[in-house]
Amino acid sequence: MLVNAPRGTKDVLPDTSGFWQYVESRAREICKIYGYHEIRTPIFEHTELFLRGIGETTDIVQKEMYTFEDRGGRSIPLRPENTAAVVRAFLEHKLYAQPQPSKLFYIGPMFRYDRPQAGRLRQFHQFGVEAISSPGPTVDAEIILLAVQFLQSLGLGDLKLYLNSVGCPQCRPHYRSKLQAFYQDKLPQLCHDCRSRFDRNPMRILDCKENACAELSQDVPEIVDCLCEECAAHFNQLQNLLKAAGTEFHLNPRLVRGLDYYTKTAFEIQYSPLGAQSAVCGGGRYDGLIEECGGQPTPGIGFAIGLERVLLALEKQALLPPITPSLDLYAAPLDENAVAVAFRLVSELRRSKISCDMDVMGRSLKAQLKYASQYPARFVAIIGDDEVRQNKVMLKNMKTGDQHLIDIADVRAKLLTEMEE
Repeated sequence: MLVNAPRGTKDVLPDTSGFWQYVESRAREICKIYGYHEIRTPIFEHTELFLRGIGETTDIVQKEMYTFEDRGGRSIPLRPENTAAVVRAFLEHKLYAQPQPSKLFYIGPMFRYDRPQAGRLRQFHQFGVEAISSPGPTVDAEIILLAVQFLQSLGLGDLKLYLNSVGCPQCRPHYRSKLQAFYQDKLPQLCHDCRSRFDRNPMRILDCKENACAELSQDVPEIVDCLCEECAAHFNQLQNLLKAAGTEFHLNPRLVRGLDYYTKTAFEIQYSPLGAQSAVCGGGRYDGLIEECGGQPTPGIGFAIGLERVLLALEKQALLPPITPSLDLYAAPLDENAVAVAFRLVSELRRSKISCDMDVMGRSLKAQLKYASQYPARFVAIIGDDEVRQNKVMLKNMKTGDQHLIDIADVRAKLLTEMEE
């Protein structure tokens, strides 16, 4: 019986892998421009890291983590997000001892047990950026502009940037009290999850996707009215910086994000044509996370962009570039004696960074030429008994149909000359 890929996962096949490489290369380019450096963390971590980092009351920890016990009896989850892992690496390898801020980015797979749908898989990929050690709003604005510029560099339009401040441990207790007072008489109408959040973390109610809970939250108090002087000043300065950079944004007082580690700045970039899965980027400041993970109080901010959703958006706007595989030369040996000659030729050309391939299926010349045209190859080197004896190849231009007998030693120079024209 055929074994299929697990539900919620997707194979990236050769005809689409070029799209992924295109998007990832744009991510690396923008990070180089902004001075961010790549970090790669393990696919799995200790469960405790995410319990402390993400928060025990979040849906990710309670419902979505792929957690297993290894042979040593340790609780190990596949990483559901990467910020906590980057913070762990920052502390473990003492990156704080290097010149600050630490400006890091990552690209890789994450795992959450969720209901699969368009733009939402159980194994999904994120491009993320983290800036650690800077407390001011300037780096917040930089991070946001990096995300916006990356998406715009792909040609995406219809993007909307939403901003909010989720306060800090100084002002959030006041807002918590106002939320609980607001929801007290609505408790019976809230979903089961939100009723459990009421005492532990009522701000999570604002993040609920249930329609009934969203409707009950229409007139909810706004956290911006509860911000302390420091948080209010930080938020105002961030808005001024974005305006100075000519970046349009919208205030969303109910934007709290889905993770407990956020403080002050929270933001999201949406691409509305994706419907329910319109959020292509989300991030914010996490000034308490590093201390929660065992380090000294250290500020940080970052974002993550879902690559599956970005690719879906590019497809909807017909912005995916044409990905056509091409080959500089295809060697077509006509018999066993010619195989070794063809193999030597393609090996030498590959060392010169000329893309080439040769027949390994024992096809006829007609079949080899058909395969070469489908690839497509720019040139075919036909090698039969006569060519072997003369130490030559019949070089055929697949576009014009012209063919000439030339010395094998001249093939490299001939190809380089033709490719420059």
